[in-house]
Amino acid sequence: MTQEQQLMDQAKLAAQRTYSPYSHFPVGAALLTASGEIISGCNVENISYGLTNCAERSALFAAISQGHAPGSFKAMAIYAPKVALISPCGACRQVLLELMARDAVVTCQGSDPAASRSWTLEQLLPGAFDSF
Repeated sequence: MTQEQQLMDQAKLAAQRTYSPYSHFPVGAALLTASGEIISGCNVENISYGLTNCAERSALFAAISQGHAPGSFKAMAIYAPKVALISPCGACRQVLLELMARDAVVTCQGSDPAASRSWTLEQLLPGAFDSF
């Protein structure tokens, strides 16, 4: 099994653990650390939508809270079973840019595996606000 497939499998598992009682839109993410560890995250909603946390940010924040260095994350897989294809929201794109390695790849998949797509950070957020 490829590392990309392992990441997507972990993202699928994470999507089963979401707390999404308002949108009914589960999303899971799996993050590859520099040491090869996979850390997952899922969306966690709140009745006040602005307090909701996306799966991508949940995975990144969990990794950093476990001692992994910002800027070292190699790849991320994102899975959402209720749409054909998903991509990170604008807020997540900005956080991905700041916390992942510059050459990191983000792979997204929905209910249609044939529609899976991978992006670089530059492709996800061209002309980004960046202090690096």
